[in-house]
Amino acid sequence: MVVFTRFLIYTFFLFTTLTSLAAHEPFPIGARAAGLAGAAVTLSDVWSIRNNVAGIASLKKPEIGIFAENRFNVAAFTTVGLQFVCPVNKKGGFGIDLSRFGDQWYNEQRLGIGFGHRLGNVNIGVKADILQTHIEEVGSKRAVAISLGGQSEVIPHLIFAASIFNINQAKLAAYTDERLPTVMRAGLSYQPISSVLLVTEAEKHLEYPVNVKVGLEYKLIAKLNLRAGISTATEQFSFGTGFQAKQLQFDYAYGRQSILGNLHQLAIAYKWN
Repeated sequence: MVVFTRFLIYTFFLFTTLTSLAAHEPFPIGARAAGLAGAAVTLSDVWSIRNNVAGIASLKKPEIGIFAENRFNVAAFTTVGLQFVCPVNKKGGFGIDLSRFGDQWYNEQRLGIGFGHRLGNVNIGVKADILQTHIEEVGSKRAVAISLGGQSEVIPHLIFAASIFNINQAKLAAYTDERLPTVMRAGLSYQPISSVLLVTEAEKHLEYPVNVKVGLEYKLIAKLNLRAGISTATEQFSFGTGFQAKQLQFDYAYGRQSILGNLHQLAIAYKWN
């Protein structure tokens, strides 16, 4: 029964991909974001190079991170990635984003470079992604997607942020009008006390209803965080934890979708002194 269920999931995914080349959904990355149900548009960390490029403008030291995510216990639904962010001066920096999803039959690859700049209490950022989709015995197609982002500290401890992925509505193939998804996100984060962070986010895919995400991060002790979140449109509950060991940050997240099943993500980041 388990094998049959996995076969149905894989067949459905592959069929929808073949009939519509609008793949490369911009899922938030990093186990911290995953533990908060993907409510990451207001966060500033190495994973911001994907989640909201404006966030890299707040980083003070170079950071590198790697992550691996598996969806629904199917090997073909595994994503791995490497992200690097480097401040250039006190007002911003740049980042590189690499990832791969899939297997030999179907896979998606991404190479992105982004820049973030800080103006007072406001971060702005721009990013370009080269996206490749490969289908065995069909071939590969590439496209370039442009993303924009912004973050602003409205009042102390309250941040508003917004981002848009694929503002240029890129297409993977000239012979079809099917386009890569254009996704807009806006959210708030509030830190009422030093040990608590509340995040909320609304995500709008041009072709789908609004997805509302809410998350909580609690610092149990100085080096240990606990996280939880919920996402309405995907009916997903998420939990996670993070542990800091000197310059290393370890994060793990578990998610459960009501229909398709389990999601796991592990991430490790290193920050230079």
